[in-house]
Amino acid sequence: MSARTEAGPALHVEEAGDRGPLLLCLHGIGSSSAAFAPQLAELSSYVRVVAWDAPGYAQSADPETPYGLDDFADAAARVIRERAGTAHVLGVSWGGVIALRLAARHPELVASLVVADSSAGSGTDPAKAQGMRARAAELAALGPRAFAEARGPRLVSPGAPDALVRRVVDTMASSVRLPGYAYAAESMAAADLRAELPSIAAPTLVLCGEQDTVTGIEASQAIAGAVHKTAYVIVKDAGHLANQEQPGHFNAWVLSHLRITASIPE
Repeated sequence: MSARTEAGPALHVEEAGDRGPLLLCLHGIGSSSAAFAPQLAELSSYVRVVAWDAPGYAQSADPETPYGLDDFADAAARVIRERAGTAHVLGVSWGGVIALRLAARHPELVASLVVADSSAGSGTDPAKAQGMRARAAELAALGPRAFAEARGPRLVSPGAPDALVRRVVDTMASSVRLPGYAYAAESMAAADLRAELPSIAAPTLVLCGEQDTVTGIEASQAIAGAVHKTAYVIVKDAGHLANQEQPGHFNAWVLSHLRITASIPE
């Protein structure tokens, strides 16, 4: 089913499951709630899964003013407050950066974290920040379809099935637009979470695709090394979108994490 939040920009979410704790899923910078179809289908047997379209993406409304990382984190906090006292938060790539800021900014709302194929932000490296800021102009010049066709294939491993590559490209093409993508890119370019990672108290599972060449294994290792309560897992035969490319393995690790942190029964 789908629903819309009441406060702030109208947010489209996909929801599945009617029991257990809340699992909020935050997508990457070139995606939408559609990226979590495997998690909505499988994990909803154990928990209530909510996947959003971030403000300015897909079916969600555009923000009326520019959004920074705190604004995206606060929007995620609203989704949690409208549904539960706390949530387990799963963030992929840019969604992982939002999740980490959410846990630092609203620790009372975050029961645990799953951070997949993510980083401490592009602001940790001037070249990465510059490249991130250039993306909005690229999207404006190419349009969503050509932009997605240029970027989408690199998000999965070289051995990924053609059908998955097409889904990734189609999802990106139907999800990204300006100004939302520009706000997201600037939020990444300005983000450097290294100083605040040690303050995050939520138990955290860090996952990374073995063949992720976008954020890469080292960036995930840096998160795992800085947050105190962490487990770190490499997902074999997966690129940057491990949750889509190897959903069975990915979901099994997430479920194992939730069984520990939320006492979900076998």
